[in-house]
Amino acid sequence: MSTPREELAQLVEELPESEVSTVLATVRAQLALAGSWPPAWFGPAETGETDVSGRVNEILAEGFGQ
Repeated sequence: MSTPREELAQLVEELPESEVSTVLATVRAQLALAGSWPPAWFGPAETGETDVSGRVNEILAEGFGQ
């Protein structure tokens, strides 16, 4: 039994030339949607405060993230 990547490679080889550009565009669009991990906005927040983890319930009650 082949791996999914091997199966994909085989299917690409069997693809009619007339369909290559359509499939290529679809795969490129899918990869663009997937992006890379982590996204640019992902990371630690800079608050200037040192007791954030101790105040998590208070911070969430104030509406953080809404």
